[in-house]
Amino acid sequence: MKIPYGKQKIEVEDIEKVVEVLKSDFLTQGPIVNRFEEAFAKEVGAKYAVSFCNATAALHTSFKILNRDLRKKVIVTPITFAASSNCVLYEGGNLEFVDIDPDSFNLDIQKIEELLIKFPDKYQGIIPVDFAGLPVGSEKLSGLAQKYGLWILEDACHAIGGGYYDSKHNFVSVGSCAYSDLTTFSFHPVKHIATGEGGMVTTNNSDIYRKLIKLRSHGMERDTSKLTEPSHGGWYHEMQELGFNYRMSDINAALGLSQLGRLTKNINSRILIAEKYRDFFDTVGVSTQKFDREKFKNAYHLFVIQTEKRKELYDFLREREIFSQVHYLPVYRHPYYRENGFADLNLSCAENYYRQALSLPMFHSMSSEELDFVLTALREFYLS
Repeated sequence: MKIPYGKQKIEVEDIEKVVEVLKSDFLTQGPIVNRFEEAFAKEVGAKYAVSFCNATAALHTSFKILNRDLRKKVIVTPITFAASSNCVLYEGGNLEFVDIDPDSFNLDIQKIEELLIKFPDKYQGIIPVDFAGLPVGSEKLSGLAQKYGLWILEDACHAIGGGYYDSKHNFVSVGSCAYSDLTTFSFHPVKHIATGEGGMVTTNNSDIYRKLIKLRSHGMERDTSKLTEPSHGGWYHEMQELGFNYRMSDINAALGLSQLGRLTKNINSRILIAEKYRDFFDTVGVSTQKFDREKFKNAYHLFVIQTEKRKELYDFLREREIFSQVHYLPVYRHPYYRENGFADLNLSCAENYYRQALSLPMFHSMSSEELDFVLTALREFYLS
């Protein structure tokens, strides 16, 4: 039995929906994109959703819109995929990595607050990541953002379907933008729903919504009320900003729209898998991501453990064709970052996390037989 750390699940109805598009008049951006966006916004509780060809494009465009002053830094986490901070570098921006909380593996909000108290005018925004599917708790970050005049771009590429209860006991769905300016998502095949490649941005701000639409399509404007001169005819449009070709196709959107209908089922499957993993690791004293399970709903893109025997366990599982992974090398340790100003950076919690981190197989189509196979191997490693 070969078990990957993550994979997609494609059902017959997904294939049928994609085939419908292949037989239609639209292959690139058409009516299915709009339907997917509307359904997604409704699912997460946001006013607007704008699809992109991938989540990196979504992050890039979002930062381009939010950026106010490239002289001011953006606070980012070191434990994430590089795209979370790369989006700032694409526009010539400046970063500051803040250490993670050793329990949640998310940005340490206390450390952010200490930094802002010390340097209140040094920063323009924060890009928190809902790591492994656990929401960062954007309510407290929002309070800091309001106090110090910052924006929040929430990277929820791990966390569609997650959420938490705020101080008013309201459930805050990830992507609702109740406490962030924009939220980005990924539909890579190992995520909760797949479009092949794809991303989404949600927001409640109508001006940001219109800018997202314009910038993902070369900065072109077709609305006659917003043209700089009278329209020359029905064909006329203007490039008013330097934008990108970041659009999603109807083919990808059809797959995403079909899969969105199974999101709740997919999340529930991941939660059950995580509970069985956690029950085992509690018995052997191995640390996992810690959070208040009464307050937070973890979407479990990943199930990460902390083990001093990381390499031994990785190799042991691999010999049995169980494929684990490490998420992630601290971003500042990548050669590009070391060569561009971060050579001397060493954040103790991030370093300790990376030294012990291992992501075990986690995907919503994981069968009970596959999970038992993994758990049997884990028992053999820890209890034999």
